[in-house]
Amino acid sequence: MSIRIEDLVYRYPNGALALDRVSVTIEPGERVAIVGSNGAGKSTFARHLIGITRPTSGSVWLDDWNTADHSVAELARKVGYVFQNPDDQLHARSVAAEVRFGPRNLGFSPERTAELTAWAMEATGLTQLATAHPHHLSLGDRKRVTLASVLAMDSAVVVLDEPTTGQDHKSVETIGRLISELSTGGKTVFAITHDMDFCAENFDRVLVMAEGRIRVDMPTDDWLRADQDFDRYGLQLPQITRLAHGLGWPESVATVGRFMERLPGHTGATPPDS
Repeated sequence: MSIRIEDLVYRYPNGALALDRVSVTIEPGERVAIVGSNGAGKSTFARHLIGITRPTSGSVWLDDWNTADHSVAELARKVGYVFQNPDDQLHARSVAAEVRFGPRNLGFSPERTAELTAWAMEATGLTQLATAHPHHLSLGDRKRVTLASVLAMDSAVVVLDEPTTGQDHKSVETIGRLISELSTGGKTVFAITHDMDFCAENFDRVLVMAEGRIRVDMPTDDWLRADQDFDRYGLQLPQITRLAHGLGWPESVATVGRFMERLPGHTGATPPDS
């Protein structure tokens, strides 16, 4: 499903300008990171995709749907949104019930609902927690529950708001793998993130927002190589890039894989787990 945003403006009720003439087109299957400092407009921009926030002017199109003409419930069939704070999203008394709620609410058959629920829980490593109460889990586990609940809805677009918060290394790798699988399957994935390492490893395109506008829109690798804009937008280079700079390497590298490829004497073997 393609996404087309045209001259999007949003003002808060007090008149403050949050989004200022934002225009962008996203093609099916793209992996897009939305980055910028706090208050840049990232979450406000993303919430327009599911209709939680409505344009003051301009338009948001999901294929031939103008979001202004559809309810949040209707848009949820096309866009799944994983909130930054999982407690804003959780409501059921067990993990399984939470994950099952979405597909059942969308009217999927009992068989399809069971299939999607089982897949989403296995994909996020929650199968063993099926009977646990979500609010009794850690922050990282609660975020994985909300991720599973959105995956089970089988939406064409998935929006992740700060997905790595509270996650250990293994869980971050799991989320990265899921993003790759969703993209390969033709689904579009957005992530609002301050985690530049996660951005570099998992996203092909980056939108840098500041003062309610998209200031940079380019392939992630190209942007990371042209790293002079980072301080300007309150961002920090990925750790591996800073390490390469510290070693005096003339060219920036942004991922562990590329760092290892360029390491003198590297034979192509995967480094051992630490």
